[in-house]
Amino acid sequence: MGDFDPGPPVMVARHFAKVPSYADFRELFWYDWGPVFYRGRLNRKARLLAIASDPGPTERIAGRTLVGDAGQRVQGFLGKLGLTRSYALVNAYAYALRPSRAQQAAPLLSRPDQLAWRNTLLDLITGPELQAIVAFGAQARSAVQLWTDRPDVPLFEVPHPSSRSPKVLVDSWRNAITELRAIVTPDPDGDNTVPNYGVKFAESDYAPIPARDLPFGVPSWLGNDAWGRKDKPRHNNSVERPGTDLLNTLVWRAPKLG
Repeated sequence: MGDFDPGPPVMVARHFAKVPSYADFRELFWYDWGPVFYRGRLNRKARLLAIASDPGPTERIAGRTLVGDAGQRVQGFLGKLGLTRSYALVNAYAYALRPSRAQQAAPLLSRPDQLAWRNTLLDLITGPELQAIVAFGAQARSAVQLWTDRPDVPLFEVPHPSSRSPKVLVDSWRNAITELRAIVTPDPDGDNTVPNYGVKFAESDYAPIPARDLPFGVPSWLGNDAWGRKDKPRHNNSVERPGTDLLNTLVWRAPKLG
């Protein structure tokens, strides 16, 4: 447990505390569970900024975004660029979006208070070392397009890791990796010459979430659901919303380590 994320810089934490209310849109989100804001480096040292849509159940447990199945796919994406730490990950929405509500929630992205808060956050966490931005999915694309002072670095718009079009996903990600390798400087302990994506998304394209991205004291297996993907029946995430209470209950299962 020696490596962990101590939390955001003070200035960023204060900004998180000012997140505008989602109360007027509560029926569109898993509102009662509260916001989840980030994963990675928020000290303006990130060479790559990635924006996704919203946090899921695993992210609520971790208190960090992009930790579940989608996050482990994104971590594999980062690994193919040789990035082990020099990235910042955030979402278009701070609250988890309920299924099939994306279109209804879209106006929230441009609501003045939400827009100003999100753009200030993006300004706070990016600095002169930024080399590229990746927007995963439609909500992220909208958020980036609404970012008034977006840095003049290459922008890559690719499908969200949970896309239901697997061929489009893997083809787009493969092309993005090829281009990004010529743009983004890998970390000293990273390797951007590992195999790119093949014709299908493979287990080897996943990567566990590093301990340095997670709070102190979480189980060592949090952020690595390889065991669930091998299980029968398969389950991609260790945390789920049960059908008996979708709004206010989470079920968290652990691997059988003994």
